Amino acid sequence: MKLLRYGPAGAERPGLLDDEGRIRDLSGIVADVDAAALAPERLAALAALDATTLPLVEGSPRLGIPVTGIGKILAIGLNYAEHAKETGGKPRSEPLLFTKAITALNGPNDPVVLPKDSQKGDWEVELAVIIGRRTQYVSEDEALDHIAGYTVANDVSERAFQKERGGQFVKGKSADTFCPLGPWLVTRDEVADPQDLRLWLDLNDERRQDGTTADMIFGVAFLISHISQFMTLMPADVLCTGTPAGVGMGCDPPVYLKPGDVMRLGVEGLGEQRQEVVAWPGR
Repeated sequence: MKLLRYGPAGAERPGLLDDEGRIRDLSGIVADVDAAALAPERLAALAALDATTLPLVEGSPRLGIPVTGIGKILAIGLNYAEHAKETGGKPRSEPLLFTKAITALNGPNDPVVLPKDSQKGDWEVELAVIIGRRTQYVSEDEALDHIAGYTVANDVSERAFQKERGGQFVKGKSADTFCPLGPWLVTRDEVADPQDLRLWLDLNDERRQDGTTADMIFGVAFLISHISQFMTLMPADVLCTGTPAGVGMGCDPPVYLKPGDVMRLGVEGLGEQRQEVVAWPGR
């Protein structure tokens, strides 16, 4: 099942994608795609619906962030072996965990705004996990059962802010629009193995990233279990699980985002995003 939110920013309605790729309105069934809707029993009830009986949404409306009420955006740095190699990262015994500000959230096809004084904007296609139930001290064997679904994320970064402004990743990861999420949440039952998904990103129609989640150093189940030892994960929390090789910082010479650039990216079975890059305050 593919859940989504559609409509103008700030006024999105809940929906799902039917078997023919058409949007069906869910507002008569659920108030929104939020933490309550992600509960296992609620997802089961939604999955049992006959989508053809739901109102058809005409046209091609804007797609919003597929889940509302997100409490935390967590992310993992240098979690793909080839990406760690291209950036000179050293092997780690534990995942490198950081956060992105909630205000970085962005629709999957909305413009990405380079912040004021930006010098080194960069791209990172990622598999994102959306938590479905309260998760604390969970074992690795049980971790995947706590997932509501998966989606695509672009962990947009400003490398000068990230690496040259005091050593805090969050500074370079949290500008407004720096976390495009979507186009939809694909429920866990549709993803047989999160460690066997291809992910890619094109910049101006040139393939820059082309990898597979099999290259992760720490897999999804381990990450959820590990993080749950330090904090409680709540329904609708988001975990971005790292990016494959091919980021701008890793190019020789480095390539950074500029106004007018277009990013297209996707994860196998989870859909695609498209963002135009614009200058601050160009939206």
